[in-house]
Amino acid sequence: MRIYLDHNATTPVRPEVVDAMTRVLREGFGNPSSVYLEGTNARAEIEEARMRVAELLRVKASDVRWTGGATESNNTVLFGCLSPGDHVVTTEVEHPSVVAPLALLEERGVLVTRVRPDVDGCVDADEMVSAINERTKLLTMIWANNEIGSIQPVEAVAMNCQERGVLMHVDATQAIGKCVVDLEQVPVSFLSSSAHKLGGPKGAGALISRGEAKLSPFLHGGGQEKGLRGGTENVAGIVGYGVACALAKSEGAARAEECGKLRERLWQGIVGNLEAVRWNGGPDKTLSNTLNVEFSGVAGEVLLQALDLEGVAASAGAACHSGSIEPSGVLLSMGRSAEEARASLRFSTGWGVDEAQIDRVIRLLCELVPRVREAHAP
Repeated sequence: MRIYLDHNATTPVRPEVVDAMTRVLREGFGNPSSVYLEGTNARAEIEEARMRVAELLRVKASDVRWTGGATESNNTVLFGCLSPGDHVVTTEVEHPSVVAPLALLEERGVLVTRVRPDVDGCVDADEMVSAINERTKLLTMIWANNEIGSIQPVEAVAMNCQERGVLMHVDATQAIGKCVVDLEQVPVSFLSSSAHKLGGPKGAGALISRGEAKLSPFLHGGGQEKGLRGGTENVAGIVGYGVACALAKSEGAARAEECGKLRERLWQGIVGNLEAVRWNGGPDKTLSNTLNVEFSGVAGEVLLQALDLEGVAASAGAACHSGSIEPSGVLLSMGRSAEEARASLRFSTGWGVDEAQIDRVIRLLCELVPRVREAHAP
């Protein structure tokens, strides 16, 4: 049986989610925009799921807009808010779905300030706020980084943005279901999320849009989601996301604690048995399920392939960069060299992982790391 330690890339779909989606696919085929019974039933399914997302994030149901995932949500906010001459503040530890749109907008005349993280991958809240000026239209930052799990000071920055009247967007894709995301306490304007990061299906997500913040539609035609996203809704995927959020609400604290124990067991097994290893990040500032380790002198992609052949799935960085031989930009921003970045692997735990699996991974690493180091030696 394979061991899956790449939950930050995607998660296994929970059985409860599969059951709910299967029921909808078989029985709830109606178009939610239709006025007859099949359509109104589909609409009711969507609205129940919307309420479940709202309850988890502690927002109004009317603040929840369905999208195809966080990449679409991020693009919707960035292209919907920013025009040539506007200024935006961001970080150097963002997901590619924020990095790439900002690069394109910068070419079109949007001014971008990028704040560098510290050695643990966290930006300073005061530095983020001090980058705001009279032309700043938006501040966008990731809640928790996907590669190293570093948790950013979102609440402190959000309070300052609110006081200054600056719109704030957070990509909370990795944070939801892994740590507390309470928007009653964190006054952001926009939040992006994806269902498949917390036991839901791929291709479904939500954008939280609150207060007086206005966005231009990203997808035109049809007028769904109060005109923000045209197109017939993915009813089964939306229902699956709602169930995943309900599970996260009931299990979140226990799940985070268990993931933390497994992550610590893995780290202690690595550092206790292998020389020249380093945790990329800081335990007190990192998602409880995430461990990014530098194995000095190792070709990370070779070790990754060796683990895969032994039945273990891990990651050399963001899944969106799979197949790339480029070193992680996040690790480079933290001060790691290109060689150190290439020697790093990410392990992320989640539902379905147990102690026996962690112990097998430790034994495999103790065998494989010295072998890969020897092969990689000049």
